[in-house]
Amino acid sequence: MTEQTRDFSEFLGYRYEDLKVGMSAATGRTVTDADILMFAGVSGDTNPAHVDEEFAKASMFGGRIAHGMLSASYISALFANKLPGPGCIYLSQTLKFKAPVKPGDTVVARVTLKELNTPKRRAIFDTVCTVGGKVVLEGEAEMMVPARD
Repeated sequence: MTEQTRDFSEFLGYRYEDLKVGMSAATGRTVTDADILMFAGVSGDTNPAHVDEEFAKASMFGGRIAHGMLSASYISALFANKLPGPGCIYLSQTLKFKAPVKPGDTVVARVTLKELNTPKRRAIFDTVCTVGGKVVLEGEAEMMVPARD
């Protein structure tokens, strides 16, 4: 099989026809100092609230906090890897940051399918991140999902 005719179907996650409203996926990750510093380096967001403990101690949070977009990236990872999975295209995401995430916190990201738009192969998901059961981020995402051939 040549590269031009290679079948990539083994890399695809759910197909649009396999989705059902109410489907959900979740993952948990403990935020480390290294995660925060690497995210700052990759994103260029070196706000001292994230990277400078002395500065952050004087803030309303009393210490360093993780980037809100770091938690949001866990939602992106769920879409890419679990639901709908490989092959989906992220079209939009709304985010409301509700509480800070600190180094050592375990963030649980969850996506839940709430609506299907069949003519456009779009799937609308509720998205949420929690720490210890408390919502730290919530929003809604729209994904385009591949159909069966």
